[in-house]
Amino acid sequence: MNQMIKQDDLSSVTRPVRLGFLGIGWIGRHRMQAVLDTGLAQAAVISDPSPEMLEAGLQVAPGAKTASSLEDMLAEDIDGVVIATPSAQHAEQSIRVLESGKAVFCQKPLGRTAAEVQAVVDAARAADRLLGVDLSYRFTEGMQQIRTLIQSGQLGTVFAADLVFHNAYGPDKPWFYDKALSGGGCVIDLGVHLVDAALWALGFPAVTGIESRLMSGGTPISGDSDKIEDYAIATLDLESGASVRLACSWRLPAGQDAVIGADFFGTSGGAKFQNVGGSFYDFQAEHLRGTSREVLSVPPEQWGGRAAADWARRLAGGARFDTECDRMVDVADVLDRIYGRHRD
Repeated sequence: MNQMIKQDDLSSVTRPVRLGFLGIGWIGRHRMQAVLDTGLAQAAVISDPSPEMLEAGLQVAPGAKTASSLEDMLAEDIDGVVIATPSAQHAEQSIRVLESGKAVFCQKPLGRTAAEVQAVVDAARAADRLLGVDLSYRFTEGMQQIRTLIQSGQLGTVFAADLVFHNAYGPDKPWFYDKALSGGGCVIDLGVHLVDAALWALGFPAVTGIESRLMSGGTPISGDSDKIEDYAIATLDLESGASVRLACSWRLPAGQDAVIGADFFGTSGGAKFQNVGGSFYDFQAEHLRGTSREVLSVPPEQWGGRAAADWARRLAGGARFDTECDRMVDVADVLDRIYGRHRD
């Protein structure tokens, strides 16, 4: 899961994989296009409760069948399912697909709690089927370069990291604001990317302690509140002694559409990943040395669908369960601890 498979390293591919696409709103169609663009997958069947979304999906994949339910989709001759439905459905739908013997690529979060994520990973392990989650920032050129700097020791010992994801808007779907359906607010929506990016870049060290503060409308709330947090900060203490600080928000008056960044500081240098001009899509990465900096990557870059495309390539190459999936549980466990939830 940590490395992208290159297009020219696919000697084991035998035939295009046949896929179902469950949920084909904007993000679902975008990921479908990215998967189809690999040339290694076919959209065999699509499903969405909205007739308008079905029509839009058929414009991307005009040869696909339509299915009225997941059960109907699973009855088709397919190798896997790409899931882009509301968060409350992710774990249950993923498990059903995996237990049917088919692979899964799911939008984040894979589950609303670590227990749900663990159940999905356990199902993938039992079925020996490939499981992927759309943690797409791993696949930006900038974060790939920064991870290489860290893992190769070019930053020395990394002792601190600061990551932020502030969104000047809130989600436009009502279910995001129902904790039973979403699992939480900005932490599970945006913070999941920050936690994953930090731990992935650092090689998934153990998190020994977490302090967090959640707010809703400018007022502190507890993690077990029925309210949805729209601002959160957290500090993660790592087994190495390093400290990771995270902050995320919805509807922050940031003076631009978004503020997204990840800074890593080591004994021999630093690295910076940040969005450009408030963009959700354009990023620049730099290698920092004292008062100088070296540019590692610049926009534009079509990174949004790379996680889905990588999963499709691996599936076409015959990949099955990957023990790196256990890292998804690690990320979910950190989110639970930020919320103050603890598994038995």
